[in-house]
Amino acid sequence: MSALGRLEKADLHEAWAHEALDFTPWLAQPENISLLAETLGYGPDGLEVEAVERRVGPFRADILARVSGGDEFVLIENQLERTDHGHLGQLITYAAGLHAATIIWIARAVTDEHRAALDWLNEITAAKFRFFAVEVELWRIGDSPLAPKFNLVSKPNDWSRSVAAAANDTSGERTEHQQRMFDFWTAFAASLPANGLLPRKAPTTSSWTEYPIGRTNFRLGAVVNARAGYIRAEFYIDHATPGVAKRWFAMLSEEREQAESSFGGPLDWQELPSSRACRVCCDKPIADFSDKSAWPAHHAWLADALRRLHATFSGPVRMLPASDLVEEELVQMSSEDS
Repeated sequence: MSALGRLEKADLHEAWAHEALDFTPWLAQPENISLLAETLGYGPDGLEVEAVERRVGPFRADILARVSGGDEFVLIENQLERTDHGHLGQLITYAAGLHAATIIWIARAVTDEHRAALDWLNEITAAKFRFFAVEVELWRIGDSPLAPKFNLVSKPNDWSRSVAAAANDTSGERTEHQQRMFDFWTAFAASLPANGLLPRKAPTTSSWTEYPIGRTNFRLGAVVNARAGYIRAEFYIDHATPGVAKRWFAMLSEEREQAESSFGGPLDWQELPSSRACRVCCDKPIADFSDKSAWPAHHAWLADALRRLHATFSGPVRMLPASDLVEEELVQMSSEDS
């Protein structure tokens, strides 16, 4: 029998000398925020970082994120020591200032009184507010590299049950159309390669499904409109502050010719004047969505179009200014107009 190593716990400061300068930037990296998202039950692609050290009045919140494919803010506050009353107060102040619905408190150790405080907040606040406490550890075996580990020590009531229900979409009785959509997305996920660019997402009964593109407020979408007779691959831009998505859309539109050349064909650029969001998309007509023999061709077309949209826009979106800078620009433009 091969010799077995022994797990040894390491001091957090071996990897991160300073919380703001070392740990927070580390956690904000996609592969590390993914580890936290999995621990909480969101899945590896469940959280996207929006901002680091986001200013809230005279203070700075460590990390502001969003739930992938949505507008829900997630506030993350970090400590490399035991939890304290000061950080508890900061959490509530930041959450109010940023209108965050989900609050995650990460620390080396969560004291019993602070765990009880978060449990109490989960009990008395509306269901849309969620408070998590997470302990972070470092482990090694012999001379191996340090390995981080997150432990969930406080969570909302029935959180695990609600996450599982959302992922499996088993609650309630489905209509014929809902079952058909569920079967379509199940087969689509199965058609994708493991660990590929497009993750194999849990199927839903919705007419669309979404995929990350590497930045909050921007996402890819696969859409089925059976009644109108088309399937769609889209690049979607949205932001809670009206005007921000429109400004980003305008910036990207300046390189429209280059984008369509990269994509390999024409794209439909939709500013959506009556909505705060915008999209760039391409459609494919379909004759009869209920014809399952045509689904493999639909899946192949969607996967190819989504990959080409990702290749076209994943780079440019990273070059766009941060949302707070766009908000400041819009305020300045408004004041000049008035």
